[in-house]
Amino acid sequence: MAPKPQTSIPRRLIAQRPMNQATLDRLLKRGVAEVIPEEELRQRLQEGPPLRLKMGFDPSRPDIHLGHVVGLRKLRQFQELGHQVILIVGDWTAQIGDPSGQSLTRPMLTAEAVQANAQSYITQFFKVVDQSRTQVVWQSEWFGKFGLAEVLRLTSRFTVAQFLAREDFANRYREGRPIAITELLYPLLQAYDSVAIQSDVEFGGTDQRFNLLVGRELQEMVGQRPQICFLMPLLVGTDGVQKMSKSLGNYIGVDEPPNDMYGKVMSIADELLLPYFELLTDVPDGELEELRQALASGTANPMEVKKRLAREVVAQFHGDPAGREAQEHFERVYQRRQAPQEVKTILVAGDSEGVQVDLPRFLVEHDLVASRAEAKRLLSQGAIQLDGEAVKDEATFLPYGSLLRIGRHQWARVMRG
Repeated sequence: MAPKPQTSIPRRLIAQRPMNQATLDRLLKRGVAEVIPEEELRQRLQEGPPLRLKMGFDPSRPDIHLGHVVGLRKLRQFQELGHQVILIVGDWTAQIGDPSGQSLTRPMLTAEAVQANAQSYITQFFKVVDQSRTQVVWQSEWFGKFGLAEVLRLTSRFTVAQFLAREDFANRYREGRPIAITELLYPLLQAYDSVAIQSDVEFGGTDQRFNLLVGRELQEMVGQRPQICFLMPLLVGTDGVQKMSKSLGNYIGVDEPPNDMYGKVMSIADELLLPYFELLTDVPDGELEELRQALASGTANPMEVKKRLAREVVAQFHGDPAGREAQEHFERVYQRRQAPQEVKTILVAGDSEGVQVDLPRFLVEHDLVASRAEAKRLLSQGAIQLDGEAVKDEATFLPYGSLLRIGRHQWARVMRG
């Protein structure tokens, strides 16, 4: 017999809006990789009552990024039609991590670190989803009460062979790399989340397909109506190769300042333009098709299209004025090669005209580079400029009023003080 859910989350009745065929198609096709089974979801959306929509987050890092936003935006679309969102913070499974050390993206964390990261997540969730129509639930509400007997009953429902069919496990097993037993528990625990909250639809990236299907199967085993699996494409990161991830450093965080967010979007490869528009904006499908054709024929300038994308992404998190100001900053600094309007001021004491400095030490002391080694590397690359001219020597005279540019993003004006 399966363990009973350790918590009871009531089904909130929400007035569900009527849905025409065009709305339904957009909901289930745009930014969607696969729905299992799609026809059942179509039927349930048309018939009602409001559905319970589940999405889980692993708080292994303190911030969320645009990769997470893909799913959150889809949840918001369902909310606007009257459905209920339940966001599960995986505070329990985050402590499992990957004890074998094979995964960079799943470090083992202390309970304190998980709690701190999760609190940051919760604040950022509501930059996208409607807080008034969202429940945030912590896994520890039910797993904190689990005993060994309940864990064993849960594991008895599946076989090792079933779990070794998951792609990442299969690859590591084939290559002779370790797979910790605790890792095999992760899909089971995620599946039990669906049982605990009585999920109707679970959302996740295509890399979560196996786990979502385990949840569907477990629900059926315990007598619940099996959840529908809603899979979305993975957003490729700024490196243009791997999925967006803070661990891989190819992310754009939702809490980043407007200028930084705009600049990172401008750095993506041209071939990512249309996927980003589709997954991260509300640009109509007809307009997207026009953009696709214009880019393919060469009648659209990718730089201008990318500026629009960056402006729309910034506006989504910081407002329209911030989007316009970020574009003006980018054009001023990176296209016209002018200094930004706001520049850090460094006050120094020297003779009547300026100050002689050891430049690497000076940059480190004023938090313009992380280390002397980085400063020396930038010097050797000609990436440090003084009033528009590349600096070549570590021993440098800085006149008062002069403007330093360090790499692409750091600026400082030297003043007497």
